[in-house]
Amino acid sequence: MSFITTKDGAQIFYKDWGPKTAQPVVFHHGWPLTADDWDNQMMFFLGQGYRVIAHDRRGHGRSSQTDTGNEMDTYAADVIALAAALDLKGAVHIGHSTGGGEVAHYVARAEKGRVSKAVLVGAVPPVMVKSDKNPGGLPMEVFDGFRAQLVANRAQFYRDIPAGPFYGFNRPGAKVSEGVIDNWWRQGMMGGIKAHYDCIKAFSETDFTEDLKKIDVPVLIMHGDDDQIVPIADSALLSAKLVKNGTLKVYKGFPHGMATTHADTINADLLAFIKA
Repeated sequence: MSFITTKDGAQIFYKDWGPKTAQPVVFHHGWPLTADDWDNQMMFFLGQGYRVIAHDRRGHGRSSQTDTGNEMDTYAADVIALAAALDLKGAVHIGHSTGGGEVAHYVARAEKGRVSKAVLVGAVPPVMVKSDKNPGGLPMEVFDGFRAQLVANRAQFYRDIPAGPFYGFNRPGAKVSEGVIDNWWRQGMMGGIKAHYDCIKAFSETDFTEDLKKIDVPVLIMHGDDDQIVPIADSALLSAKLVKNGTLKVYKGFPHGMATTHADTINADLLAFIKA
């Protein structure tokens, strides 16, 4: 298993597959998951000849179960360390949900030449929580509820999310996959509860507005209009107005976890954007 060690001693697990001379495609997972959430995309882009990389965010999966540093500045610093360790140049960074926030925060800080393009998939930017500045956001009570359920019974909470809104399995006529639900639960339970608890604040309260404005590489923003986790009106539709060189792609009826439920569609669109 491959790890890098960060300045504060955290061990960050990563996968690095394919030709080291090929263009790197780097995947950033959502909360509270792991690099494994990108299995389908990793195999697809590997088959297309790319170098594919995905890491477990600190506190998640096989990385150290840190009790500190579970916020966006440190997450981005960890990616900076990973990109330096692997000497990534001209990489495409693709982030889902919380991972989309991580991508925005990283790309805005990345060393020149490290990044060629960025993709935000069902991503949390610009900011999720409701405030005077962000009246369309979700009330703090929603995230307080997440924290309460996490502490009360994490194992059950991590069944309810994928079985319900994450993949749209709560919609009439949905084709429910028990394997997908089990895999979400497996990934979630690998991580540390303290890091997952802290990460709720990171994904809900971090304001990525200035990050989005700073990004000068092409950005593809992909979002399902039936995303029940990160509602499109207060995320993708706003982010698309903030980036300099952005393309917004809205998927009718697609859920938050559309990279899993509609992988063929998402993969084809990602490939077209990378090749363009």
